[in-house]
Amino acid sequence: MVISDTPKTENLSLDEFLALPETTPASEYIDGKIHQKPMPKGKHSLLQGRLNETINQKGLPARTAYSFPELRCSFSERSIVADIVVFEWANIPLDEEGEISNDVNIQPDWTIEILSPGQNTTRVIDNILFCLKQGTKLGWLVDPKERLVLVFKPDQQLESFEGEQILPVLEVLADLQLSVNTLFSWLSFPS
Repeated sequence: MVISDTPKTENLSLDEFLALPETTPASEYIDGKIHQKPMPKGKHSLLQGRLNETINQKGLPARTAYSFPELRCSFSERSIVADIVVFEWANIPLDEEGEISNDVNIQPDWTIEILSPGQNTTRVIDNILFCLKQGTKLGWLVDPKERLVLVFKPDQQLESFEGEQILPVLEVLADLQLSVNTLFSWLSFPS
């Protein structure tokens, strides 16, 4: 199956987009156009699950941060579905009952994207940069094929991490020490 990154519909408002039924895989609303994300493959899925679990193992017990996979965030006239978004504990969007809100209308504190084969890298980077302009503190672009992670921070030069380099995380998760090699070692299943 071929998945196109070509916009499907033009000139919709954000509210009109949000009223549409959800798609599988998720669609995003960028500059008045709908773009469907590619279906995650094996490496993407495994890294997403392990990263989400690892972040929550540190953030949940200490109530410092929480990681959400594939959570739609709609803010500043864009609606995106990053592979993982992380909110610092005080910023988790809650409803009147103190539960996670179904509609998240703020930017995450940390956005993580994992490249899938054939995915438009430019569009992914554009979403990360957009988040940073709106107040996101950290962005990762994980590239399983190249075995590197591009790290984005507000008003700083893009950095490339590989090998034994320890990846930067949110300050509230400072005790999370994860090297690039460890991250990609999760892809192997020793016999």
